[in-house]
Amino acid sequence: MTDTAVEEDKDPDIELFVKAGSDGESIGNCPFSQRLFMILWLKGVVFNVTTVDLKRKPVDLYNLAPGTHPPFISFQGEVLTDVNKIEEYLEAELSPPKYPKLAARNRESNTAGNDIFARFSAYVKNTRPDKHDALEKSLNKALAHLDEYLMSPLPEEVQSGRHSGDGESNRKFLDGDELTLADCNLLPKLHVVKVVAKKYRKYDIPSQFRGVWRYLGNAYDRDEFTNTCPADAEIELAYRDVAKRLGK
Repeated sequence: MTDTAVEEDKDPDIELFVKAGSDGESIGNCPFSQRLFMILWLKGVVFNVTTVDLKRKPVDLYNLAPGTHPPFISFQGEVLTDVNKIEEYLEAELSPPKYPKLAARNRESNTAGNDIFARFSAYVKNTRPDKHDALEKSLNKALAHLDEYLMSPLPEEVQSGRHSGDGESNRKFLDGDELTLADCNLLPKLHVVKVVAKKYRKYDIPSQFRGVWRYLGNAYDRDEFTNTCPADAEIELAYRDVAKRLGK
């Protein structure tokens, strides 16, 4: 093998900077950090992860990405700070045949569940008891839309003969049985919703949303999700001052 071939076969030099947890070292609560962490893991590329303690941000990080909060990445010495642009960049640079394509095939997979996090935020930040039920109903409605998408067969399930087109889909994730960019975006947020709403509103995602529960269960079976996820205690801590108490 020539030196050039060896060079070409090497993974690029990538470092991912993510928000640190309360101990300054573990992974902190940040769905955007987890999204990029999952993408790099799914790409099968070798990369380093540095947790950044926002209370004691090191000087060299200030020099690397001044005024920027994690997540951001260094790719072959180039610093990228916009999460959506980083996702596009990684999909373009880490491409087949060496690295898997992670884009979803169905456009709807990218938008399913998009409004859940905003409705959840309004729900947990609310301090007025008279608005509580309406905000909970709004959150349930958004989850119901996601559930409907997860339970409906995708075109390729029907075309491949794996599904008759009638009845429920039993796929594992948004766009099929493999994790895609769509899941890297939605799953970290959906997990935050589950943990925080339970802790501060005694709210459980309704059991009738079987598609949503199946989806979360399949995510919890994957190292790419569980090993990039902050501890529940970190998520709860991050929302301690955000989740407002309901007034009397």
